[in-house]
Amino acid sequence: MPTDIKFGTDGWRAVIAEDYTFENVRRVGGGIASYVLDHEDPSRGLLVAWDTRFLSRDFARAISEVLADAGINVRIANDYTPTPALSYAVKRQGAAGGVMITSSHNPWNWNGVKFKETFGGSARPAVIKLIEEEVRKGSMPKGKRGSIEEVDFKKEYVAAITKFADMEKIKAAGFKFAIDCMYGAGRNVLSNIFTEHGVKHVQIHGQVDPLFGHINPEPIEPWVNEAKEVTVREKCDAGLVVDGDADRVGAVTEDGTFVDAHKCFAILLKWLLEYKKWPGAVTRAFNTTKMLDRIAAKYGRELVEHGIGFKYVTDIVLSGKEVMIGGEESGGIGIPRHLPERDGTLNCLLLANAMADSGRTMGQLVADLQKEFGEHHYGRVDLRIPEEVKQAALARANNGKLDRIGKYKVLRKEDLDGIKFFVGAPNGGNGAEAWVLLRASGTEPLMRIYCEAASPDTVKEILAASQDFVFEKATTA
Repeated sequence: MPTDIKFGTDGWRAVIAEDYTFENVRRVGGGIASYVLDHEDPSRGLLVAWDTRFLSRDFARAISEVLADAGINVRIANDYTPTPALSYAVKRQGAAGGVMITSSHNPWNWNGVKFKETFGGSARPAVIKLIEEEVRKGSMPKGKRGSIEEVDFKKEYVAAITKFADMEKIKAAGFKFAIDCMYGAGRNVLSNIFTEHGVKHVQIHGQVDPLFGHINPEPIEPWVNEAKEVTVREKCDAGLVVDGDADRVGAVTEDGTFVDAHKCFAILLKWLLEYKKWPGAVTRAFNTTKMLDRIAAKYGRELVEHGIGFKYVTDIVLSGKEVMIGGEESGGIGIPRHLPERDGTLNCLLLANAMADSGRTMGQLVADLQKEFGEHHYGRVDLRIPEEVKQAALARANNGKLDRIGKYKVLRKEDLDGIKFFVGAPNGGNGAEAWVLLRASGTEPLMRIYCEAASPDTVKEILAASQDFVFEKATTA
């Protein structure tokens, strides 16, 4: 029986040689081809790109052959390509869509397929549903053989993102940066930009290693530990990190402290409001820091809270609403005037620009935020648990009878995307209102617990109590 292929929040992902096989990749190609023939203008062609994962180039070639057999002309990347570079090419060239072979931040033994719509962003849920239906039907359309042409998607992309940053000011500021591209498709992109413009830097993990140096290419702890060490050892003023397909961002301060995506988002938001003064609303996912709310309120900007996943930012942008910046907890931050898409490399450039404009190191920018908008600290735990444990925990969280998490009283509950409890933990007078969010994956036996509070110790305490809650029924079910 064929594998039931389901797309998650941003594409289909699976373990290589288990469900991620050439046969299944071709099936996805057939579904995409059928969708494009029925709902887009196939004469505009499709773009295909690939990352540094094991056999990604071969998988990209296999899916290109399926698309060409359907009568669609294909332009395929001639080198490892960041996902945002593909998205930019789709928009810039007016293609019917883009196919990215990547598994983003997943472990080395995973791979996947992302589909980008003609506007240069991730496919909307309604489009994904149509593609999934075509895959299930076994669609494999045939037509007059289309062409397959190798092209460079990176050159125009680099030219576009460097226009958003004042590279001369970044150079003049004299800061030194550590760059960690996590063995991924962002290899050498930011480094080459800095080299061309005379910005001092050192790059790590720029070599191709399908095992990803035995780290998960995700810009969070503990996978950024070497970036932290290098930033300190090389006396850098900041570390800049992108994930495996370079659409997410993380950072490191000069003393080796990790700067999570929430602080990166907050630094960028404050800088945009103070220095760029672009119009538009701010959007953030349900699991992101409420420091963003405080910053937006100070500057009189509308803040829109939405579900988890960058697709919700895209939906808001496509509805016609002007959005200055939008993002999610996992490091996906987008500037819609560039693309309705996450872009880790662009965000690295803008973080460097924020440092240059303010004359502040990364650590000083973070300290400025905490001083002005209150202490906000964040933590996340990923639990790979049996489906029955996951469902039992959700049922108990949903039944409305939970009045405490650990020693803290539950004040209220929200359920926009997952179940979020606000709790009565101390905030030092001006720090974050403590909350914890339970959210289950819809495609795998995984539950994520997110927490924000006014101190790192409180975050750890609430996360530990929440894990106790999740596992409570494993012995009594």
